[in-house]
Amino acid sequence: MSAMRVTNVSRFEAARTQLQANAQRLQELQTQASSQKAIGRPSDDPAGTAASMATRAAQRASEQYSRNADDGLGWLSAADTALSGVSSLLRTAGDRLIQAANGATMTPASREAIASELETLRDDLLASANASYLGRSVFAGTADGPAFAADGYAFAGAAGASVDRRIGPTTTVRVDVDGAAVFGTPGTPPVDPDDPAVPGDSVFELLDRAAAAVRAGEPLDASIAALGARRDQVLAVHGAVGTAHAQLLRAKDALAADQLALEAQRSGIEDVDFAKVLLDLETQNLVYQSALQVTSRVLQPTLMEFLR
Repeated sequence: MSAMRVTNVSRFEAARTQLQANAQRLQELQTQASSQKAIGRPSDDPAGTAASMATRAAQRASEQYSRNADDGLGWLSAADTALSGVSSLLRTAGDRLIQAANGATMTPASREAIASELETLRDDLLASANASYLGRSVFAGTADGPAFAADGYAFAGAAGASVDRRIGPTTTVRVDVDGAAVFGTPGTPPVDPDDPAVPGDSVFELLDRAAAAVRAGEPLDASIAALGARRDQVLAVHGAVGTAHAQLLRAKDALAADQLALEAQRSGIEDVDFAKVLLDLETQNLVYQSALQVTSRVLQPTLMEFLR
């Protein structure tokens, strides 16, 4: 009788273990069907959980790089608009100087009109030099406030401190413009009266001098040459802005493709094949119900077994 009882206990224990395993698998499939997630908790798949965390971290980084690129494009677009305006203003100023230089018979009133227009162009240039994006000057580097002072035209930006945007793990792009390189800096008076003044290359001072020369009927060759050189510098900087803009657009396209690939990778790790899960769930439910029926018939105790 002892052997029989041991055998029955073993059979019942084995059956109970098998039924519990079937029930647990059924519950897992039901959870996956409702959540549509392959991993309910880290212990379900430690390796998959680690891969999922790494993929999500890469997604967050890619999304941040994309936001940085968008912000950089905003900066560069503002700079592009400002530089286009600056180039146009300098071209107009150059045309007026040539007109004044070739007008040997110009009247004082005509010279005054051109000089006044040059001063207006100077003021428009100063406004362009203080162009901003989201409240920050695109020509002042990391400094707050306007890039150039209206009184004296001093450069108030942060020299050498550029505004950069990171668009990749090892890639940054400058999105501001060095205002001093575009518009120049004013000269400084001598510390000692006997010392010469330190000349500057400020376009604003250049137009002030040009306006004074026009009024006085003085030669304008030097002003015309200096203004042409300044415009060439603006065009060079404008070209660099266009290059940076194109780089950011390429980065945006690459990041968009990267984000699609990462999302597919994340989905492959975390998400279930819903159709397959439903089929597995139906199959597992049949297996579980069949196991219950078979176990109930095979292990149904008899009165004699209880009496033993």
